[in-house]
Amino acid sequence: MKASPYIIILFLLFLAEANSAGQEPIQGEVTYITSQHVYVRFSSTNGLSEGDTLYMKGNQEELPALVILSHSSTSCVCEPLTDREFSLKEQVIGRQKNLIPDEPASAKEAAPVTNKENMPAEIIEDEEDAETTGTAESRKQDIFGRVTLAYYSFLKNPESEGRQHMRYAFSLSARNIAGSGLTFENYMTFSHTLDQWDEIQEDIFNGLKIYRLSASYAFNESIKLTAGRRINPRLSSVGAIDGVQYEMKFGSLSSGIFAGSRPDYQDYSFNSGLFQYGAYLAHDFKGAAGIMQNTLAYIEQMNHGSTDRRFMYFQHSNTLVSNLWFFGSVEADLYENVEGEGQTVFNLYNTYANIRYRVIPSLTLSLSYSARNNLIYYVSYKDFLDRLLDQGILQGWRFRVNYRPIPYLYLGAHAAYRYRKEDPHPAKNANFYATYTRIPHIGASVTATLTWMQSSYLDGMIYGLGIGRDFLQGKLHADLKYNYVDQALRNNEIDVGQHVGEAGLSWNMYRKLSLSTYFEGIYNNSLWSNRIFISLNQRF
Repeated sequence: MKASPYIIILFLLFLAEANSAGQEPIQGEVTYITSQHVYVRFSSTNGLSEGDTLYMKGNQEELPALVILSHSSTSCVCEPLTDREFSLKEQVIGRQKNLIPDEPASAKEAAPVTNKENMPAEIIEDEEDAETTGTAESRKQDIFGRVTLAYYSFLKNPESEGRQHMRYAFSLSARNIAGSGLTFENYMTFSHTLDQWDEIQEDIFNGLKIYRLSASYAFNESIKLTAGRRINPRLSSVGAIDGVQYEMKFGSLSSGIFAGSRPDYQDYSFNSGLFQYGAYLAHDFKGAAGIMQNTLAYIEQMNHGSTDRRFMYFQHSNTLVSNLWFFGSVEADLYENVEGEGQTVFNLYNTYANIRYRVIPSLTLSLSYSARNNLIYYVSYKDFLDRLLDQGILQGWRFRVNYRPIPYLYLGAHAAYRYRKEDPHPAKNANFYATYTRIPHIGASVTATLTWMQSSYLDGMIYGLGIGRDFLQGKLHADLKYNYVDQALRNNEIDVGQHVGEAGLSWNMYRKLSLSTYFEGIYNNSLWSNRIFISLNQRF
């Protein structure tokens, strides 16, 4: 099988040389998320500049995640470097350089968000991975967490029954307990529909989801043992591991093994019948201008003693070349079982590559390619295996350009093309936006958007206009948005026009206590629906 097109780029990036720069770490957190941008707040952005890379904690290393497009004295407007899903309050690390005296926060205001998601999703929170390395003298206990109470409401026409949904979340991270190498991590949620409590009584795991519950111990700077449920950043494609993970470092090399089980694929509960094990080898290189990381892994997943899936996984990330970011991953299936006959194979399964280049400080280009098959577990999915095997590879291209022609004005375009050979028509879409972050006299940010989409079942356009503003020195943020959706369904040639209004309010009430509200109303001739989301968040 031919190698993926980006293998040559991978080889060239391995040979890249690093530039030098003195940088100090500064920690911030994600405050807003839109379809194009991620907003990060710091205590001060002094020493950060446009084009700088922001990082997120991996397993004892920092992973490139965002690039700064613009910034104020306390906030940054960023663009993701990969397709990773971000969540509010996630911790982000910047590298300060060329420090100058702080500017008063009132001198410049952060660019507020004007393009929220249609509905806040239930995102698996990804706290920073535990720092349990270092000598006993350097270890310092650090305990933090948060509790979230959220209310969702969905209501259609008066004659239809609405739905009300509650969600509770709790996370806790206790690092280097009592100055030792012991760390405990937990993240879990419980959700239910108010008038459907019988589903919870039938099975508690219909509402309870435990995403992380683990304890780890660092014996020294090189050896770490983890037990419980945890996602290993080195093995992100594997998902959560219920069992034991062991890692040993040899300078820039790391090796690890794990054994345990997968969460149940129906309700995410513990299922000892889904045994899995594997091993990986990783190499980290840190230069003055960036980092390079490589991971090669082997994983065997089973279902009550029978092989469910066997595959290899390779991941590469690279920021060594100035103004260039690259991420690539590929999976290869090593086993298949068709009509009861298991055999060893080598089939490329999922391929993904993303490259991003900052041409000049005000112009950035990015291109990504993906080729994905359906994930197949030969035992777990045996009842509909034929249908999965018949579906071809879903391939797609994405191109993005961001340009700042003058201060405070941001222009961008995003185009995507996806196709599968059995589809009647490929899926195509294009999005254009223009944002001006400093409207005179009112200090607001305004964004206009235009979206074109075409697929096997619809053609459509979406026109949008939004405005947002910070109040009370950034403690209160409000935004309003209007969208007009004009789309036609291909099969019945019906034109559908929708008016969509959105309103959001975020309030940092007191220190680590915050409140968020969101409303969306959709109106289509005589039909209407609305969604309401309220979230109360307490960090500690």
